[in-house]
Amino acid sequence: MRTTDRTLHLGHARPSLPLTARLTLAFDKMASVWRTLRNRREINSLNELNDSQLMDIGLTRHDIESALNTSTFFEDPSSYLTNSARRRTRFLGLNNFRR
Repeated sequence: MRTTDRTLHLGHARPSLPLTARLTLAFDKMASVWRTLRNRREINSLNELNDSQLMDIGLTRHDIESALNTSTFFEDPSSYLTNSARRRTRFLGLNNFRR
């Protein structure tokens, strides 16, 4: 009697994530979207400040408009404002140091 070996190659199957890991990923994504929307709302409220108040926190009105216009709806524009304020602080700090 002759036996024929047939092998079915399925490749490497990825193990599925446990329920808790999937829930954690879903919660993290929802928290990220919530944080982005909250930050957008807060950045919009910065428009109510006058120019001297904005300069106190190292921003200009142009920085706020640029942050909101250059980021897509689901991107967090707060990182843009943070980088703008840090750049301006370093620049002003260097200019004051040179005097």
